[in-house]
Amino acid sequence: MVMMGDNSKLRVAAGVVACLATVPLIPGATDNYLFFLLFLFFLHTTIAQAWNLVAGYTGQISLSQHAFFGLGAYATALLWTRGVFGEGHTYYFDPLTMLASGAVAAGFAFLVGFPLLSKLRGDYFALGTLGFGEIVRIGFIKGGAFTGGPFGIVMPSSHYETLRPHYWWGLLLATTTTLLVYRVRKANLGLALVSIRDDELAAASNGVNILKYKLIAFALGAFFTGVAGSLYSYYLLHISPEGFLNLNWTLYPILMTVIGGSGTVLGPVVGALLMTVVFSYSSIFFPQVHPIISGLAIILVMLFMPNGIMRLTLCNHGRITRPFRLLLNEMASGAFRAARAVRRRTFL
Repeated sequence: MVMMGDNSKLRVAAGVVACLATVPLIPGATDNYLFFLLFLFFLHTTIAQAWNLVAGYTGQISLSQHAFFGLGAYATALLWTRGVFGEGHTYYFDPLTMLASGAVAAGFAFLVGFPLLSKLRGDYFALGTLGFGEIVRIGFIKGGAFTGGPFGIVMPSSHYETLRPHYWWGLLLATTTTLLVYRVRKANLGLALVSIRDDELAAASNGVNILKYKLIAFALGAFFTGVAGSLYSYYLLHISPEGFLNLNWTLYPILMTVIGGSGTVLGPVVGALLMTVVFSYSSIFFPQVHPIISGLAIILVMLFMPNGIMRLTLCNHGRITRPFRLLLNEMASGAFRAARAVRRRTFL
């Protein structure tokens, strides 16, 4: 079996991205539901890759993606409606506004991550991040005129003309986060993160600054999640706690990453593509049982694909991988025992 090198994989990926970038130029493409589905896929890929960087590579299970997503969206809304950069500034798809929104989310991640990551591990850290998400949600609900309360903030809708800029920005974000994870995996940063995930004590004994690298991964993930929230705010143009601080913005990226394969580069991409299609069409054709389908998907993944789709590789350089080989051996031994029992009964 011929395996592609890294350069070949990058060329294939660049070709796929180039083809996706030309989709909005096809006549009538923007009026098709699949066009919106691709935009959602890019958005989900960005958030899933951000969570993958924190949990898949560093081993820190964070349940605060919805908080960073909402912080990015609210930062964009407040910067725009308050005219922070000046009245003549164009805030609609303004790179400065989007980067500032991501920086706000990263700043909060650093502030909350320092005490949580230095004191808590495992489930306790996950619960701490979930608590932070709830604090952010309640804070925006009770924020009064500053945050718009439960209703939220409405941004000017006169700028919206087509979904094309959302699509292109979503593709750029998804590509950037995936490329970042790819580069991190091969850099010293990635080695440090993986060593922390596998064995913190061994990593610390070898000179790895545990808290420093945890904070870097946590803040990076929050930054891209915040930028994704900023992008989605340009689509809805109505920022509310119900729409942007919903716990689904945490659960969906986790599910997508686990299904695709956490700790892999393409796992979140595959998981995001699969689950975006499943969730979108199930909400259309089976709106009453849509949450049941989501829950069933989680159960099935945990039972049959705990390591994700990308780890279900049957062959590796032309050879059967160890898990599959063990499965075959078990099946063969079971078949042998069954045949031997049949022969005994026959002779008796």
